[in-house]
Amino acid sequence: MSPSRPTPPPSPGPDAGPARGTVHAERLRVPWWSWPLVLLMAALLAAEVHMGYPGLRSWLPYVLLLPLAVALLIWAGRVRVEVGPGADGERELRAGAAHLPVSAVGRVDVVRGEAKREALGPQLDPEAFVLHRPWVGPAVRIEVLDPDDPTPYWVVSTRRPEDLIAALR
Repeated sequence: MSPSRPTPPPSPGPDAGPARGTVHAERLRVPWWSWPLVLLMAALLAAEVHMGYPGLRSWLPYVLLLPLAVALLIWAGRVRVEVGPGADGERELRAGAAHLPVSAVGRVDVVRGEAKREALGPQLDPEAFVLHRPWVGPAVRIEVLDPDDPTPYWVVSTRRPEDLIAALR
């Protein structure tokens, strides 16, 4: 009889709540005011198509486009940024599907406004990891100290940059 190895629990999806021992957790949801705008655009597009077709099939754009717009908004706002225990027990930063051990984190800077535009534009290294959501104002720039990792730094959007920096220390 071969010894059985314990299987790790399945990793929680992006819609799951924060894991036990999580120091910092936030979801980068789409703001409430964008929902009416996106739904209005979907309804206007459906109305355009509606005018071109008579009968029952004229309602098909509404049936397709409005749920598609809701699904798009939910999908766009499901990204999580967390600092908590990783698979090996060491604390790690998780941004979306990517993860970085806290021991590999170097200098962390908050970038806002014009500095954020520069960090995501002319100063951006092509090998950097970027998790940017335009509806989230500030971001943090996290230096990666791991010599085996080709990524020089991460730029991650966060609504609470000071809390994230405190969790990384």
